[in-house]
Amino acid sequence: MTARNVNLVLDQGVDFEATFTIKNNNNSSLNLTGYTAESKIKKHPDATKFNAFVVSFPDRINGQVKVALASTITTSIEGGRYVYDLVLTSPNSYKTRPIQGNVLVIPGVS
Repeated sequence: MTARNVNLVLDQGVDFEATFTIKNNNNSSLNLTGYTAESKIKKHPDATKFNAFVVSFPDRINGQVKVALASTITTSIEGGRYVYDLVLTSPNSYKTRPIQGNVLVIPGVS
């Protein structure tokens, strides 16, 4: 599975969520039953500081995975460009990176 680039826009100081549908190579939805996932946002790939997205599975059978950050977290992220990815671990411990991209954090005024 090749990583798909999906760029995100995150507004500082408010709740954020994005839902992705993970597909097999034949374009059918990947059944995510038994999978775990992690997702992080960093200033650049080698940065040691990061914020972890809360990852959930709204519809495992149809390949849906959601990443989210609460407003208490987005408030602490400075405006600018960042990178993120989503790593899935299958029930047999095989890791894949189906989603990656850039995140533009827009500073808030209020």
